[in-house]
Amino acid sequence: MNYKYDDKEYMKNFIDGNKINYLIKNSNEPDLKELTDILEKSFSVCDALSIEEASKLMAVKSRDKWELIFSYAEKIKKKVYDNRIVVFAPLYASNICVNNCLYCGFRSQNKEAVRRTLSMEEIKKEAEVLAGEIGHKRLIFVVGEHPRTGAEYIAGALRTIYSVKVEKKNRINNIRRVNINAAPMSVGDLKIIKEAGIGTYQVFQETYDKNLYLKLHPQNTPKSDFEYRLYSHHRAFEAGIDDVAIGALFGLGDWRFEVLGLVCHAKELEKVFGVGPHTVSFPRLEKASNSAYDGVKILDEDFKKIVALLRVSIPYSGLIVTCREKPETIRSVIPFCTQRDASTKIGIGAYSERYSEQALKKQQFELGDTRSLEEIIGELADMGYITSFCTAGYRCARTGDHIMKMLKSGRESKFCKLNAVLTFKEWIEDFAGPDIKKKCEKLIMKEIKEILSEDQRFSIDMKKMFFSYYQKIAEGERDLCF
Repeated sequence: MNYKYDDKEYMKNFIDGNKINYLIKNSNEPDLKELTDILEKSFSVCDALSIEEASKLMAVKSRDKWELIFSYAEKIKKKVYDNRIVVFAPLYASNICVNNCLYCGFRSQNKEAVRRTLSMEEIKKEAEVLAGEIGHKRLIFVVGEHPRTGAEYIAGALRTIYSVKVEKKNRINNIRRVNINAAPMSVGDLKIIKEAGIGTYQVFQETYDKNLYLKLHPQNTPKSDFEYRLYSHHRAFEAGIDDVAIGALFGLGDWRFEVLGLVCHAKELEKVFGVGPHTVSFPRLEKASNSAYDGVKILDEDFKKIVALLRVSIPYSGLIVTCREKPETIRSVIPFCTQRDASTKIGIGAYSERYSEQALKKQQFELGDTRSLEEIIGELADMGYITSFCTAGYRCARTGDHIMKMLKSGRESKFCKLNAVLTFKEWIEDFAGPDIKKKCEKLIMKEIKEILSEDQRFSIDMKKMFFSYYQKIAEGERDLCF
């Protein structure tokens, strides 16, 4: 069968680089009224801003105006997603790759890398540790681009991970949601992984500057095709996958270009499919094994601006900050974010095997935050954020266009809060040590008081069902959700 977005004829570059560069150079700092009008539009309508509006925000120089942007970014995040932070872990299954991206530790010409691809049995062991020893419910499955790790391998891995059931304290723990970070695929291959139960399909463009992209991704490699990668998400929607994730690797070039590129990408998906990106990621370039490109340094103060701009410019999307960043950096941007990874290991087979210095050669880059899930949960609790392991929306058909409408209206946030409390209670009962348990239960009581006090947001019937579920979880039932 022929599919539209498998055809090169339809793959036109919708990133207008000349326009982006013009806006970066010529956008003037808005006065306070214009700035407030743009921020209020983002907060009230929750549609992606135009690149003209986003460029005006980037032109702000006044510290007071940046503080206003930061305050709106936090307010928008609270409106759309409440005060919960979803946690997940990456599962790196293979570092074999046919590409030669100059900045990547997986690149084919990195002769120092120790290459390995996990078998299904090894993937099962990784999932058993993540679900049964750490307590994760959600993973991002990561592989390089290679024929051996194509759609059939990924589909087999999905089925393997979902089959894992680990008993702990007479309760069954399992992974409930597996997102995929993999190479661009054809519509037919995407249908294969959809059938196996893919969550969100994540492909980062790396850089939206086509000239820079072509310099960093050598010719005669699959990744050198800028447009084919740019249309990864179009093909995913054509294959029937509801949720897609975009991102850029900040530090390859001008960060302002990447912010506007991400906004352009979101607007394109909204225009063609009526559904924007489910999540947006903004990793910074980190030192990689035998890298051939050092990139452009991005200061922490600019990184905070990047995350705030993305929250305001694409207000409905989940924003993901990762363990590439140091703890203090993550703390500075977490008020704008919805997800973060925790207890992360990026070596191949690193969760289930004893980790050695030699295994560092199996890593794609260096981590900034290597703390345990329990340590991170404790820190989030100290900051007043509840940790969520929720996967309910995806399994209750709140995906695609449905979830977009719920997010933009602010209606999804009530489900975010209820399911965060319920899944947090699960983790506390099954995995928390005595010290962290006391801290977390105090936070849960605060969240419950909020639920009880908000009569317009939570109906009487919803509150009754919530307390019924909460009691059942305390008694040992699992996976009860709204």
